[in-house]
Amino acid sequence: MVEDRNQPFAIYSRKSKFTGKGESIGNQIELCRQYITAHYGESIADSAMIFEDEGFSGGNLERPQFQQMMKEAKKKNISAIVCYRLDRISRNIGDFANLIGELNHLDISFISIKEQFDTSSPMGRAMMYIASVFSQLERETIAERIRDNMHELSKSGRWLGGNTPTGYKSERVTSVTIDGKQKKAYKLKRIPEEAKLVKRIYEKFWETGSLTQTETYLIQNGYKTKQGRLFSRFAIKGILTNPVYMIADQEAYEYLKEKKVELFADRSDFKGIHGVIAYNRTLQKQGKAHEMKDMEEWIVSIGKHEGLIPGAQWVSVQRQLERNRSKNYRRPRSNVALLSGILICGACHDYMRPKLSGRYNDRGEQIYSYLCSMKEKSRMKCCAMKNANGNLLDSMVIEELKKISEDKKEFARQLEEGRKQLQEEKQDYEMDLSRLEEELLQTGKEIEGLVASLKTAGGTAAGDYIVRQIEKLHKRKEQILFQIETCKETAMGKELTALEFDLQKEMLSTFEKTVDRMDVEQKRAAIRILVKQVVWDGENVHLYLFGSREPSCDSSK
Repeated sequence: MVEDRNQPFAIYSRKSKFTGKGESIGNQIELCRQYITAHYGESIADSAMIFEDEGFSGGNLERPQFQQMMKEAKKKNISAIVCYRLDRISRNIGDFANLIGELNHLDISFISIKEQFDTSSPMGRAMMYIASVFSQLERETIAERIRDNMHELSKSGRWLGGNTPTGYKSERVTSVTIDGKQKKAYKLKRIPEEAKLVKRIYEKFWETGSLTQTETYLIQNGYKTKQGRLFSRFAIKGILTNPVYMIADQEAYEYLKEKKVELFADRSDFKGIHGVIAYNRTLQKQGKAHEMKDMEEWIVSIGKHEGLIPGAQWVSVQRQLERNRSKNYRRPRSNVALLSGILICGACHDYMRPKLSGRYNDRGEQIYSYLCSMKEKSRMKCCAMKNANGNLLDSMVIEELKKISEDKKEFARQLEEGRKQLQEEKQDYEMDLSRLEEELLQTGKEIEGLVASLKTAGGTAAGDYIVRQIEKLHKRKEQILFQIETCKETAMGKELTALEFDLQKEMLSTFEKTVDRMDVEQKRAAIRILVKQVVWDGENVHLYLFGSREPSCDSSK
């Protein structure tokens, strides 16, 4: 019985977003306290540990305070978990079942006061599983309704919006239905110059079978993406794997059937004219990059746009990419370099990576150098920075840090000044981030509401309006996600916590005495605590420490 335990109770509360009313975090906690007081006594209620997650979905268990609570549970520092309602923990039956199993193994009770379930009794456990089934059913019903709507939309082959692929632009088309009503939709229209570039990318990869060589070719010849950036391997692969470019011919049909995609077209529809449209290709996660789904989950139809790449060539490219993937794994080589990830080329500002040789110096150290990534990718066309002697450069950085450690007071002053300024800038970005995340949640809810309405309004004037609104909201959602990622990356780069500050001071005070006894991993970690960036200009190395705006030292090689 939970009342016999010495460990305190844990109260868990969650809400998807802040509203300040209804089942707020505060209300949930207070109701849980009242329940514990009534059934187990006021002292137990007062000593309860509180875990709060606000702004997190119940779709999974990846929430910071929930994870912290489970750490305490695994240490057996709590005897029972109390929540206001079952779906505050999870709406996923698989997650919930695993959680209950884990708590039972730890001999920790779970209590949901709204449903009046208590896993300390067999009946309570059985009723809780039943309730969680209905909660999961609700989510799956929504997902099924969205997929049904995708099926209806796929029959039309229309473009639903989002980031327009290279080679095309989105064009509005209007048609007249049988009842005389105008129906607006969108299709992709070819952009001749961009289409030539897409074909060249496929040809170059087909010729070389290498993403790296294709990337080098594009960089050397100054080709840019739609956003005006140099092509990366990631961007190239995105184009090579996008089925929108594939001409819907017989080879395309056979490949799609082989991959068991859900086809909304017959063999006779693959006439070698139009491209294909694949719906349900990506798994969208808030604040994270989209993940590609297995092809078996795709919904594919014939598009209204002109295809660019013959089916046989597109399929051949996919086969080559699959072969490359199977060869890509290599046992990681031991890396003795200390500055990987913080050494910057002073000419093009790209990262410099270590290149290990098979030779060793008189001290038995493996000889290596640092070379500019852009220089390597462009075969010296976009950057010709002189390689740096890796062994010597690392040694110079270590010696400079030893010298700096002699003047700890001045460094600490610079560090504190820089930390304050970084914190102020970070707070500005966090305010922007909070606003964007609130807008993202609201936009997502609006899309869900419109999708729910589409099933009953499909084929009517109202249905057309709803589709247009979904398209607009989807585009806005993509923009918000990009802004959130940018904001997060910028905010993270401006963070220097009090703990890190103290750690840097402590590391600096002992660095000179201990560094020579450290192994490679320890040296690398110590450098990253102290050094923000190292810049190599071909002759000199410039060392930027955290908290300083100017290089803390410049050394000649």
